[in-house]
Amino acid sequence: MRQIVLDTETTGLEPAQGHRIIEIGCVELINRRPSGRTFQRYLNPEREIDPGAQAVHGLSSAFLANQPRFQDVVDEFVAFITGAELIIHNAPFDVGFVDHEFGRLPPPQRLLTDLCTILDTLALARQLHPGQRNSLDALCKRYGVDNSNRDLHGALLDARILADVYLAMTGGQGALTLHAHANVGDTEERGARARHRGTIEIPIVRATVEELVVHDRALDAVAKASKGRCLFREPEPAKSA
Repeated sequence: MRQIVLDTETTGLEPAQGHRIIEIGCVELINRRPSGRTFQRYLNPEREIDPGAQAVHGLSSAFLANQPRFQDVVDEFVAFITGAELIIHNAPFDVGFVDHEFGRLPPPQRLLTDLCTILDTLALARQLHPGQRNSLDALCKRYGVDNSNRDLHGALLDARILADVYLAMTGGQGALTLHAHANVGDTEERGARARHRGTIEIPIVRATVEELVVHDRALDAVAKASKGRCLFREPEPAKSA
């Protein structure tokens, strides 16, 4: 199973008002484990950034002026995500921006859902934790995911954090902070616990004479109530040779 955790940063909140993507960050998961492959690009939006948005991500127009445009990286981006399940927090926001960027390109026109299936972790979190705060920061606190480096939002950083949160929400397997070689130690520890369990002597507690008498009386009552049918007293079927 191939999944891509995706996040974007933008010049503002509404693509319908001409706002554009300025960063895309993607993290690949294979069978719920990080593959080590990522996709990250800063983009020149060819427009100014809203001050409120810049306060969130810290990306300036001067920095982005020398970055490629979306149309310059779209083929590489599409190749990276096609056929995967996209994992996005508040998916309508990011999907709307990506589809808006696709719509600015020459034909043939396409949508993100033409390339991938999409899982919205915000919708999932609301199902799991109704009535609670389900922002990415709130989920990090709830699931013990370290986001201490998140002074400003960044698409790749947020994608990495979201990958940890998603894995914790859906079973906790394979956090990004655990590398493949750590599994060796986990396996050895499980083996040691299994060997330890094998040395434990399990005590056998047998019924006393008094307890057997009480049990036999209870079976008499069952046999009387069932007109002689008491399964506990029926002989075992003969075993075939």
